Amino acid sequence: MAVEFGAGNRDGWEPSDRLDELRQLALTAGAEVRGELYQRRPRPDPALLVGTGKVGEIAALVQGTGSALVILDSDLSPGQQRNLEGALEARVVDRTQLILDIFAQRASSREGQLQVELAQLRYLLPRLAGRGTMLSRLGGGIGTRGPGETKLEVDRRRIRQRIQRLEAEIDALQRHRSLWRSGRRAAELPLVCLVGYTNAGKSTLLNALTGAQAFVEDSLFATLDPLTRVVAPADGERFLLTDTVGFIRDLPHHLVAAFRATLEEVVEADLLVHVVDVSHPRAEEQQAAVRRVLAELGALGKPLVVALNKVDRLQETGRLERLRRLEPGAVPISALRREGLPELLLAIRKALAARRVQASFRVPYSRGALLDTLHRRGRVVREEFLPGEVQVEVEIDPVWAERVRQRLGGAGKGDGREG
Repeated sequence: MAVEFGAGNRDGWEPSDRLDELRQLALTAGAEVRGELYQRRPRPDPALLVGTGKVGEIAALVQGTGSALVILDSDLSPGQQRNLEGALEARVVDRTQLILDIFAQRASSREGQLQVELAQLRYLLPRLAGRGTMLSRLGGGIGTRGPGETKLEVDRRRIRQRIQRLEAEIDALQRHRSLWRSGRRAAELPLVCLVGYTNAGKSTLLNALTGAQAFVEDSLFATLDPLTRVVAPADGERFLLTDTVGFIRDLPHHLVAAFRATLEEVVEADLLVHVVDVSHPRAEEQQAAVRRVLAELGALGKPLVVALNKVDRLQETGRLERLRRLEPGAVPISALRREGLPELLLAIRKALAARRVQASFRVPYSRGALLDTLHRRGRVVREEFLPGEVQVEVEIDPVWAERVRQRLGGAGKGDGREG
């Protein structure tokens, strides 16, 4: 069931698009779709979201199809969810709970499982009032995976204690990830992060560029846990490439907050590669949804390369040209067929090179290895041989500039000038 409020279509999504994405989410969660409904209202009904007339229509569809579950493409308040379940005599799941359920199925790492459980408990906590008898009868199925029956039967105080323990454990894992990230930085390699709408082909692209064996499936949210591999082009500088969880329209805030530790890969990246499924009829709207999530993470202003993926599936003539006009510099690719990858690597290399700063160093003759590093990792603009040292001005990646400065003992061995 999809509901649109106000004038409608303000974000570019047609009713059929909303229902299609909701259907895909339901199928990914393991549901069997037996019927679909759509309604446009000027405003939400405070008690039922959709109004009494539409509730009667849904109830008739539930009875006629023998359905036991109703999924809405909107977030429900605790009161609306209780009222709908009472009126429909069926379980009701909103969009956030559906996505949380998919995440609970797909999370494989310890960190991912903790983050999903934290998001689910934060979602469930305000919904405990008046649901004690229902919670005691919870069985399997969509919307009940994750924390499990035992954890859902505890009172608010114990749930809050569980949330605190989860937050502490996630913080510990985040500190470990930060140390790992620091070690990765010590390897002097730039970090490039793949971002995009769910099922845009990010994992396929990671595999194509690195030879990795990341799990790939033509479904929503096939990847939850970040995976990092080294890309070593034959004619360019090596860099780290990280695959991340896909974004989606109206990504639940519970997930953004709970997965912030994982999504820090996006915030810490030197460059983002926005993978766009150009074969999707709402490719532009998906791009806008990704940008909204990046803005929420504080990563919208990062250097960005757009990869227009799945060009092999394009059927509409002129669509690719229109998207390229909207995104100047975008690179058409097919990650599945490995087409356009040299052009994408070139765009990544140029974007990383554009990050270079101009720095000046005084390198003692006894530190010839550092002088060699500056020549290999940067573009030397000026070099002056002085008594006991070499004055070098170089255009270089800021990561390498800082590393050389540290090895020289700080700014004292250079004038610290960058621009």
